Amino acid sequence: MSQAATTPPLSARPAVTAELMDRTGLNEALLTELVHRFYGRVRADAVLGPIFAARIDDWEPHLERMVAFWSSVALMTGRYHGAPVPKHASLPVTWSDFERWLKLFRETAHEVCSPDGAAHVIERAERIARSLFMAVQDAEQAVPGAVPNLR
Repeated sequence: MSQAATTPPLSARPAVTAELMDRTGLNEALLTELVHRFYGRVRADAVLGPIFAARIDDWEPHLERMVAFWSSVALMTGRYHGAPVPKHASLPVTWSDFERWLKLFRETAHEVCSPDGAAHVIERAERIARSLFMAVQDAEQAVPGAVPNLR
């Protein structure tokens, strides 16, 4: 077992993080594998790949941010410091793009994580997708003179 798998991550809430790790089987090593494998699929995807390629030139910093993000979301570590909604609000995406993102995420989570860990991160991914999609819709409607999108 790797050091990352046995050593608890630095956490702003160590007791909460430890309980989540025990209950889900998740740890920093698994989250790192999840993020890297998932974004490998995203990059290779015929629909999602170009959306990401148009915005990300250097993948290593992005992957590091995403591991910190998922550490914060899944293990409540507080490692991620950022505002994802503004970065995603102007993306040229529809709900079908989010569904595709979720499909790839679910597949990867089931491959990498325990059943409890997969359920835990998938539930959070679904909530995140809904929130980001609402932000995209709000941004579309905020354009002066734009016709509201009532899909």
